[in-house]
Amino acid sequence: MTPGSRTALTRLGCLAVVLATVGLLPWLSGRDPALTVLRARSAEQEGTPEALAAIRADLGLDAGPLSLLGSWASGLLRGDFGTSWVSGTDVLPSVVAGLQVSLALMGAALGVALLVTCLLVAPVLVRGRGSAGAFGAMLAALPEFLLATVALLVCGVWLGWLPTSGWQGPQYMVLPALALGIPGGGLLGRLVADALPAVLDERWVELWRGAGVSGARISAAAMRRVLPPLVPQFGMVAVGLTGGAVAVEVVFAVPGIGRTALGAAKSQDLPLLQGSVLALLALGLVMGALAAVVRRRLLGPALRDAGLTLPAARPVRAHPAVPAVLGAVLLTCIGWGLLRDPYTVDTTARLRAPSWAYPLGTDGLGRDVLARLGHGAASTVGTAAAVCLLSLLLALALGFLPSVAAGASDIANALPPVIVGILVAAAAGPGTGGAALAVALISWPPLAAHAAALVQEVRASSFLLSQRAIGASPLWILTRHVLPSVAAPVTRHALLRLPGIALALASLGFLGLGAQPPAPEWGLLLDESRAYVERAPWAALAPAVALALLAGLAVSSAAYAESGAGAGSPSRTRFAAAVASAFTSASAALRPRKESSR
Repeated sequence: MTPGSRTALTRLGCLAVVLATVGLLPWLSGRDPALTVLRARSAEQEGTPEALAAIRADLGLDAGPLSLLGSWASGLLRGDFGTSWVSGTDVLPSVVAGLQVSLALMGAALGVALLVTCLLVAPVLVRGRGSAGAFGAMLAALPEFLLATVALLVCGVWLGWLPTSGWQGPQYMVLPALALGIPGGGLLGRLVADALPAVLDERWVELWRGAGVSGARISAAAMRRVLPPLVPQFGMVAVGLTGGAVAVEVVFAVPGIGRTALGAAKSQDLPLLQGSVLALLALGLVMGALAAVVRRRLLGPALRDAGLTLPAARPVRAHPAVPAVLGAVLLTCIGWGLLRDPYTVDTTARLRAPSWAYPLGTDGLGRDVLARLGHGAASTVGTAAAVCLLSLLLALALGFLPSVAAGASDIANALPPVIVGILVAAAAGPGTGGAALAVALISWPPLAAHAAALVQEVRASSFLLSQRAIGASPLWILTRHVLPSVAAPVTRHALLRLPGIALALASLGFLGLGAQPPAPEWGLLLDESRAYVERAPWAALAPAVALALLAGLAVSSAAYAESGAGAGSPSRTRFAAAVASAFTSASAALRPRKESSR
């Protein structure tokens, strides 16, 4: 079986599993779907046995879930997405309308993200050296729904510059696009700026400068060399801006596909939910294919001819004081908060400003914000770290099986955390464990795509070709060259994703799918403080600043986990060596195939 066939087979299998899970959602939840649909249609009507029986007969629920799923699949082959259980209208127009809105918002948000990316990358190209990237990481860690709320209050309510809700013209997409694009641009800008310094230190850059080549042409060539491993990340960010914008769409009442899917799931409008998820999956597949084509065009014949020369990995280290200060501030706040009671309610102290008695103020119930911030760190940061580590290990393993992992990652990346959170919550109920499982199921594709791209380029490098020529064994090449060259940049990428994973957990808590009150979880702190952010902004700023500090600490510390060794260098990072040792036992299954002479 060819790699393309394996990828297509994996993609079809994962697609079938997802759609089957969505189709079984009413039965997985343990609730009577007829009762849910009745309440969605008419909240005043009583759920009498006669009324429920009529709904079951109308929807075909008596035939069972498998028969219902088969009928939907057969209709889909004829281009019929079914009829909404709640409104009784055709599903396809609603899905198309929601997708059009989300695609327009994605285009605007992607424009903002690319602008932010350019602003972060420009200083690296001008100076010819990189930075530690803490600022970009902090931008990536900004909660989108908090940005949306602040933008709505400042630009919409206080200043009256832009509309605050709805979707009736280009001016309605400005605030949502800013809320979505700034964090996305921080992530993309950090990834590109992290890879540029090694390229700008290569010999050809010095020769081109000596030959009088313009700086703009050198910058364009450096970007062309940097982008191939990162192109899949651009595609994944674009998909995330479309389907992952549920919280922002809720804040601004934007009728996008994500909000449509969320509403359909809550009302158990199964045909509409299936159509929305199918549209998101199709978008993910299209973006994944487009990213693959762009990447191959950028690489050109070097990938086919094993003529790539990989840039050395040289992460720029911040001054040791930067991670030390960030870590000290974060640990001080968490440690101080752990010494205080996060659950005591004092209605006489509601919404108090920061003072010595309450260093970070109080929330709407008079609870100590510092105490809730400290006690919530374990569930938020600890859970995010566990999910991040699991995603890293899975990505490193799947990076060596790109034909199998590509199909699964396309499907997983197309699903927003909110939709997966709904499916998990339906089976296991809302909570921290369910939210962690939901985020873990969809957090590995960006890392796996990065690892697979690096593995493919390392295997096609001229250095490895010379290693094979001198008789190096596949095991030696894998454990001494390929894996260490891949593990370090993917680990740094994983550390950059850590705040994003914490944000995904916070988003599920914000929508009621994660930790439940009165748990002091950072997502719940943001959700609870949103209603009075205008009167008491400190309650929302505390977890937002904590997430930003976590992002800066993760990125500024990541460079110290790597050495300046490049691909094939005898000096290896400690982490890469440890990972190589752990993977040695599995290397027989992961070893690269010997390439035939061309």
